[in-house]
Amino acid sequence: MNRSDPSLLLRQVIVWAQTQGGIRAAALVGSAARPDHPADEWSDLDLVLVATDPQAYLASTDWLAEFGEPWFTFVERDPAGQVIERRVLFAGGQDVDFMVYSIESARQGFAGTFVPEIAARGWRVLLDKDGILPSLPLAASRGPVQPPSCEEFSEVVNDFWFQAVWTAKKLRRGELWTAKRCCDDYLKRELLLRVLEWQAQAAQEGAVDTWFNGRFMEQWASPAALEKLRIAFAYYEEEDVWRALRVSMDLFDEVARETARRWGYDYPVTNVEKVRRWVEACQLRSMGR
Repeated sequence: MNRSDPSLLLRQVIVWAQTQGGIRAAALVGSAARPDHPADEWSDLDLVLVATDPQAYLASTDWLAEFGEPWFTFVERDPAGQVIERRVLFAGGQDVDFMVYSIESARQGFAGTFVPEIAARGWRVLLDKDGILPSLPLAASRGPVQPPSCEEFSEVVNDFWFQAVWTAKKLRRGELWTAKRCCDDYLKRELLLRVLEWQAQAAQEGAVDTWFNGRFMEQWASPAALEKLRIAFAYYEEEDVWRALRVSMDLFDEVARETARRWGYDYPVTNVEKVRRWVEACQLRSMGR
């Protein structure tokens, strides 16, 4: 397997940016810029570019040939639909995320974007023609994580058990794709992940870094939870989605109860048991029992 050299590509970007009047600054973020869990051979490059006309680079792909042969490229949008990032897969398998912002955004410390959050873990200025980037506010250190409010915890718990019933209903209706997506995506990626993070933080009084989106979960989640996650995902088959739903409910219930106990929060044990019995009965009826 012939992989491209990210350091060579990075040097090409710097040389290119120096010659482009429309590019005023460039910085490296992400794993290639952070000391904790630094980049390895499988990492991408995350680049912040400050341009006089960001859309000229986000809308066009001609300039990408300066760094190699693009195999595929597409844009990412923010919740408002604004294009903010161009992602590129170059020949050799090197992927690069170009986040392009205006000079005004840079001068405002990239307020309202996710740049400060990811830069807090690692930030390396590559080029700054106008002295824009040094004003970017970065987190000097990551202190203990504060627990969620009782209300926030309760919202996640209530959402999970609501969605568990919703998933069972979709299975009974025969909407296998929809049921599997909820079981293996929303229930786990949004809700189970949240309580797994909270469990780890509660166990260590907030002194553990749970990263984001499940990154490095194998290093911070409890061994018992990781073992159950091995069997928590389903095949695209009705009976197996039922099985995965039961495993997911078991795991969420166990983790959420422990976390509530550690933080002194209420946990709706009685109503959880009602939902579990309802889902079980719903499955039995689907099997004609």
